[in-house]
Amino acid sequence: MADEQAHDPLNFMRSMWGNMGFSLPGMVAPTFDLEELDKRIKDLKAVEGWLRMNLSMLQMTIQGLEMQRTTVSTVQAMGQMASDAARKINEAPAEAAPPAAEAASGALSEAALWPWQMMQQMREQLQQNAEAAVQAQQAKAAEAAAAAAAEKPKGRRSTAKK
Repeated sequence: MADEQAHDPLNFMRSMWGNMGFSLPGMVAPTFDLEELDKRIKDLKAVEGWLRMNLSMLQMTIQGLEMQRTTVSTVQAMGQMASDAARKINEAPAEAAPPAAEAASGALSEAALWPWQMMQQMREQLQQNAEAAVQAQQAKAAEAAAAAAAEKPKGRRSTAKK
């Protein structure tokens, strides 16, 4: 009998399922014991709940990583815009080269002010867009007034004598 168990290919599976509280013959062959079926249903529902919880945690982790990626790319884009703005400001012709200590402190103050400079640029762009929109609206109103004036019939003078 011991020799029979050593050559049984399912012996390993039986011992593995037996350690978890499941019996392999019951899993393979149908059982007609209601209590055993209820126990299996309860155990499998517990496993299903655990798997759903892991799936939810995985989905939340993916969403968190996507948000992190979006934030990092936005910060990098803002940094690129700030460095471009600083480069434009520094391209202005310098009258005299400052000493090294003054240059270092100037660079530090520029780095501290880049958010302000970026906001100023954005404000200027918005102001230019608003002015362009106002001019377009005024041109459209002038065209409408000219068209309305052209369509009005001219008043006729009465030729009746008094």
